[in-house]
Amino acid sequence: MTNATTDRAPAHDPAERMLRFHQPEKVLRHLGPAPDEAALGALFGLDPADYRRHLDRFDERNRAAAAALAAAPGSTARLAGLPFRPGEHVVAVGESTTADRLSWFEILRHLLPEDIRLTNLAVTGSTTTQALANLPLLAFQRPDWVLCMLGANDVQRLDGIPLVAAAETRRTLRALRNLTVRRTGARWVCLTPTGVDPRRVAQYVHFRRAGLDWAAADLDAVAELLLASPRSRSTPGPPRTATGRRTASTSPRPVNSASRRRCWTPSGRGPPGDDELAGRPRPLRRYGGSGRGSGVRARGWATSGRR
Repeated sequence: MTNATTDRAPAHDPAERMLRFHQPEKVLRHLGPAPDEAALGALFGLDPADYRRHLDRFDERNRAAAAALAAAPGSTARLAGLPFRPGEHVVAVGESTTADRLSWFEILRHLLPEDIRLTNLAVTGSTTTQALANLPLLAFQRPDWVLCMLGANDVQRLDGIPLVAAAETRRTLRALRNLTVRRTGARWVCLTPTGVDPRRVAQYVHFRRAGLDWAAADLDAVAELLLASPRSRSTPGPPRTATGRRTASTSPRPVNSASRRRCWTPSGRGPPGDDELAGRPRPLRRYGGSGRGSGVRARGWATSGRR
């Protein structure tokens, strides 16, 4: 799926739209060190200066969006309630709604203090199965937090047939969460997928040519699947040593995370079983977030917790 409230690229500039949603350096890591900007720009028909100019323009728009959000009434308290601590590493896993260079995660980058590191591993078009295949890369990042927004591409329909069966989506999301927490001790936050406007989806020429479609009911089913998963009281994993290993466990600190509806967050101490219910979460506040794209309508997301 694609994003888009901030989608104002000129219609005559296809390179800008391609560059906005696609980052070849994320999917070509097996070829060795990341290519430089000259090589990446050439893939989009841009010289290094034009490539950098496009990236800077995206960044300016993200900064402006972040500034507008920060100035909104109540934002100071909401930002203060986010659970991320100085020195922590926040990693996003997702599809085009997160890979978008103008996505909610790129805006969040400018709302958090500079000493909180953010890495965007989302890949446009990714299904949950493809994300699971990239688990070693995710674990290599040694995240303290993982923000996961997956499942929308699983339910895209090709000539009316869902791409991934619901049972497989459930199994894969559970495996991705449990394996990540087991390997890294990271705290996991799921975000339910954005809704769609069927009329706009039907009008989008590239979807029509490919025979692609999304149904609101299918996306709601993914959201309900996530919300039906076990919710647990999330605790920070033990602090890391210089080598990245976790030390002895520390005292629990309750953290709740959610999308528009409530969602589960497994314990940072290890993968929870499906029957793990380690406490009743505190009420959650809605905050920020906008789904953007061809036919995408925002549901919103929120994270709350005490530092």
